[in-house]
Amino acid sequence: MPGMGPLSATTLHAPAGIPAWALGLAVLFVLAAAALLWRQARSRHRLQADLRAATAQLDELRGRDPLTGLLTRAELERALDTSTHACDRGTTRLAVLYVGLDNFRPLNEAYGHAVGDALLSEAARRIKAAVGQRPVAARVGGDEFALLVGSDVVGAGQAAGELLGTLQRPYRIEQMELQLTASVGIAVYPEHGSRPRLLVHAALAMRSVKLDGGAGHALFHPAMDVDLRDQAELLQDLRHAVRRGQLELYYQPKIDARSLQVTAAEALLRWQHPQRGMISPGVFIPLAERHGLIGSIGQWVIDEACRQAAQWRERGLRMRVAVNISGQQLRQDDLVQLIEAALDRHGIPPGRMTCEITESVAMEDTQQTRAAFERLRRAGLHVSIDDFGTGHSSLASLRRLPAAELKIDRAFVIDLATSAEARSIVQAIMQMARTLDLRVVAEGVETEAQRDQLLALGCDELQGHLFAKPMTATALALWADDDHDHGGTDALFRPSLFEETASMPLEP
Repeated sequence: MPGMGPLSATTLHAPAGIPAWALGLAVLFVLAAAALLWRQARSRHRLQADLRAATAQLDELRGRDPLTGLLTRAELERALDTSTHACDRGTTRLAVLYVGLDNFRPLNEAYGHAVGDALLSEAARRIKAAVGQRPVAARVGGDEFALLVGSDVVGAGQAAGELLGTLQRPYRIEQMELQLTASVGIAVYPEHGSRPRLLVHAALAMRSVKLDGGAGHALFHPAMDVDLRDQAELLQDLRHAVRRGQLELYYQPKIDARSLQVTAAEALLRWQHPQRGMISPGVFIPLAERHGLIGSIGQWVIDEACRQAAQWRERGLRMRVAVNISGQQLRQDDLVQLIEAALDRHGIPPGRMTCEITESVAMEDTQQTRAAFERLRRAGLHVSIDDFGTGHSSLASLRRLPAAELKIDRAFVIDLATSAEARSIVQAIMQMARTLDLRVVAEGVETEAQRDQLLALGCDELQGHLFAKPMTATALALWADDDHDHGGTDALFRPSLFEETASMPLEP
């Protein structure tokens, strides 16, 4: 209206009948409500932004392994899709490096999961830093990793070599220095397979390295795919071999070095496959160890050896029987109880059984192995350190073990007649054994020259094809019966191994 100034709280006039203070209060209420709505809208926008950020972070975390921070397998598959499409357009090269840590599992079992997790985290950090071109890196299994690198065959091989070098450096974990090795398989796209098979083929190449002892790398070859299928079929058959009665123990006698008479026999596992025939232990034992079957198979061996010892006793033949104990069995808390139960079930004194444990397992010197050896000692079992000379034993470490004998590895026996180094090693083993009052057994004796040298060096017992090849329990019993019946000064079986009346007390 003409002459009217700007509207203000001081010039606002209340309508007739409404006090000015009430109108002011209403205005303040409206302003407060507007401010509240504005703050709520702003807060809602902030919450929505935070939610979007949290969702994005969660999505990112879902694609990351929580322990190592590397990509998960699902994210690796997506990255592989992108990379192969780029290769198809001709814009880049692609190689997959599949990495498996060789000896992680025994370290994890020996030192605990906290140490194992720390090892995996450090290995993952090294993997990310090992290849200079910042590859896509993922954890695809417990101790297995994969990398995508933009390289051809030559470049991928160089990257694998760098990776092995950095992974094999010592690891400092909880004041300990631990060592890891790794196996690396390489598959290059598209030479070594289509997109769906590329990762599988890299893994097959890695497995081939492990089968050869690990600590190396290999390029995929089509024959590896066939080998894997063959192994998978063999593994399925091995799972049922005990139940189907396909496993059998053969026995190789041990011979007293001076009298050349039989003193004991080592039980050696054989697998008579219905289609494949006799399968070498060198083939199926590593398969059983890798896939967790060695515990049940090993227990069958123990029970069967005890059963056979009892059967021989009924025929009048008393003989110590040796069985091989794997590293996995030694780490079983109930191993000694299982052995004692088998001995008790068949009425065999503990001293009549020898447990042969390889030097590499015996010298692990972890709390678990020390406890296992102490339980073996308390049970009164005869303990032999097998494959001796191949590891890093010392006089101090041997003194802590309840061993009764050392078994010299066949590699030194074979070279005994031609290698001064082999003779020096055998002499050193003999001196160590005499210091600790241990018996010494030499395996792999095949010639008279080897026998004579071992006898001259002071070896106690001999084992090898010069005296007898592994044979069935029936064949050994028949041989012993025939030898005992003929008797004479040239008898191979000692008279003390025989007892005419089976019910008489039998000392170890």
